[in-house]
Amino acid sequence: MKIEITVNGKSISRDIPPNRRLLDFLREDLGLKGTKYGCDQGECGACSLILNGKIITSCMILMAQVPLNSVILTIEGEDPILQLIQEKFKEFGAAQCGACTPGMIMAATSLLQLNPNANQDEIEEGLCGVLCRCTGYTKIYEAVKEAQKQL
Repeated sequence: MKIEITVNGKSISRDIPPNRRLLDFLREDLGLKGTKYGCDQGECGACSLILNGKIITSCMILMAQVPLNSVILTIEGEDPILQLIQEKFKEFGAAQCGACTPGMIMAATSLLQLNPNANQDEIEEGLCGVLCRCTGYTKIYEAVKEAQKQL
């Protein structure tokens, strides 16, 4: 199957098996290791990224399901909100063990792209698809709220 997509601003055109998962394509074929393996069931959110403006779990998407000319943003991408969220995660110590961090940053990026004035409940709902197993979400929420102030 031939794909034509844009990943982190770079055009990609190649033949791949239609049953290849998006997560595997990014990590193994493109060398983008920032998107993490997690549960492989779409439950933990570690593999979250933005596909055509929507947050998705890449372990659950086959390349045959990715529409032609799709635009994908991963943790390695260049996006002003993504960069701001990454900076605030560092500043607030929101990146704990690191397993959930890329997915959490992508979920926060998606949230602020769609709703830059999200309130606490909306922030919690926007990030609920990514599970943190360390110490909780307080520093993560603080980082997102601080990022909002700079939008």
